[in-house]
Amino acid sequence: MQRIYLDANATTPLLPEVYEAMRPFWIEHFGNASSIHQQGQYARAAVEHARDTIAHMLHCRASEIVFTSGGTESDNLALFGILNQPRVALSEPYHLITTNIEHHAVLHAAHQLEKQAVEVTYLEPDADGVIQPTALLKALRPNTRIVSIMLANNETGVIQPIIALAAITKAARAIFHTDAVQGAGKLPTDLSPHGELRDVDLLSISGHKMYAPQGTGVLFVRRSIRLAPLFHGGTHERQRRAGTENVAGIVALGKAAELAQQWLTENNPAAGPTQLANLRNRLEQGLLAQVEACGINGIDAPRTANTSSLYFDHLEAEALVIALDLKGISVSGGSACQSGAAEPSHVLSSMGLSPARARATIRVSLSRFTTEAEIDTALTIIPTAVARLRELSPSWNNLKKSLKLDQAEPSLTGSVT
Repeated sequence: MQRIYLDANATTPLLPEVYEAMRPFWIEHFGNASSIHQQGQYARAAVEHARDTIAHMLHCRASEIVFTSGGTESDNLALFGILNQPRVALSEPYHLITTNIEHHAVLHAAHQLEKQAVEVTYLEPDADGVIQPTALLKALRPNTRIVSIMLANNETGVIQPIIALAAITKAARAIFHTDAVQGAGKLPTDLSPHGELRDVDLLSISGHKMYAPQGTGVLFVRRSIRLAPLFHGGTHERQRRAGTENVAGIVALGKAAELAQQWLTENNPAAGPTQLANLRNRLEQGLLAQVEACGINGIDAPRTANTSSLYFDHLEAEALVIALDLKGISVSGGSACQSGAAEPSHVLSSMGLSPARARATIRVSLSRFTTEAEIDTALTIIPTAVARLRELSPSWNNLKKSLKLDQAEPSLTGSVT
């Protein structure tokens, strides 16, 4: 059976060029990048080359790149690194502002910080999943220390107005962090002093969301920002992240950043829909035309080119995910981190979706490998799977019966004789 992978927001496949770049550092060039002998210095040179490449993609200084194990660690280092610092001349506890649509790497970190006497405000999105700047303005306090709002949502693909949100935060003299795990490599990311994201102080990246291996990540730390480390050990990463570097993974992430920069240059989202966006739109339009009682969450907001959050009323997303898997199509229900969860997606609930509709939502996320032929196949398989599941749905059958009864009722209008 041919498999069609439409779950790139969970993890992307490894690009062949990325694999070839990292392969020698498993066997031939295995040195510790902290060693002073030739093998160690070869590894160190490879790490620093990767750092330079990622800095080029982000338009920042190489010294502002901190290598981590992935997005979760980067998010935690950003929040705990700022809020675990001693308070200076401040009688009130630190205040953190985040949102109810963040990845759990941020939300669960915020919950833990609340246990450590940090005050936390959770902003709600509008119906399209967008955090409005006015909501942030109202939430700011004199003791607000850091604001953490994601660049693009992992479930809906909705892009947040980060430029405006970061500018508001800077005007309030607070620190701004964005989880860019689902945005890096898909959207232009200019962190230079004159770039669009110049007011962003901290930014998280995960390698396996941009065609590098799992277990690699980056935290951008603007040079004016000081962090308390999560780990205590050696002086790696300018004393910001102790631990021997994952040289092979770092090399791979550097190559992935280089390829992402090339892809962004060739497929500039600002110039119009990319090939990826055209494929996503083809899928959405085809499903809307074929399937009753379905729709797209966040359709009126700016979205990443590869992501679609689709609801099919009167069925359970988990059942649809399993049915599609049996037919060779890989999708997820909401976010992969929530697979199998009994509760509806916290993102969709925050957007105002009913529990039933949230549970009827699947996430389809394309990769650079997705083809037009695969989309056409999906447009054949998905409507059929939806129809079969709805045949087993009491609410769908009741709806159909009521519609038939309504159509069968004699008209009550006309003259009486």
